[in-house]
Amino acid sequence: MPTAQIDHFSDILCVWAYASQSNFDRLTAEFGDRITINIHFCSVFPDTWTKIASQWTDRGGFDGYANHVQGIAGKFENLPIHSDTWAKTRPRSSASPHLFIKAVELIEQEGFISKAPVAERPSILAARELRSAFFTRAEDVSDWDVQREIAGLLHVDFDNILNKFKTGEAIAKLTKDYDLAQLHGIEGSPTYVINEGRQKLFGNVSYGVIAANVNEMLASQGVDAASLC
Repeated sequence: MPTAQIDHFSDILCVWAYASQSNFDRLTAEFGDRITINIHFCSVFPDTWTKIASQWTDRGGFDGYANHVQGIAGKFENLPIHSDTWAKTRPRSSASPHLFIKAVELIEQEGFISKAPVAERPSILAARELRSAFFTRAEDVSDWDVQREIAGLLHVDFDNILNKFKTGEAIAKLTKDYDLAQLHGIEGSPTYVINEGRQKLFGNVSYGVIAANVNEMLASQGVDAASLC
């Protein structure tokens, strides 16, 4: 049976990635084992306070950005968002939750859980829980206390996660993601990279467009569709 490999890049603090979570869930549910999705993170919010200060100073700062995010969420049906998200709760960096997810990913690989369906993997559930914590409950997901609570929900020992921080394994895995994002020329979050990097679907792309591209790639498996020049 033909299979397709997809690389998915996002930033946990990106509202567009939060809004497109339903597309990701639908993709994994409908295509199942016909696709392999590799989850990566890109650095859209490496230093949120500097980013907002440089890009939103004349537009209301954090309050202006919070209103902007609320406006984006309002364009989607049934997309809950807390009024304190960005207005009062302002995570310093997305690198912290990304590092947490990479540590969880390492632990699941050691336990061979990475062979489980995508939707059941602790690292996928961790990303979903972090987004929900930030956008629906206005929790600071860069804080280890919040991450500890989420680890508990996932039945992952937080001490094991801290060990992955300590040994440098988690940061090495995260750095590899950031390097890969640069290699593919990732412009923002979320981005689907398919067909060995020949196609990139970036931003607020409808599920129909994503599915059409995946179906086309599956249909062309075994056919050398790339230019020979």
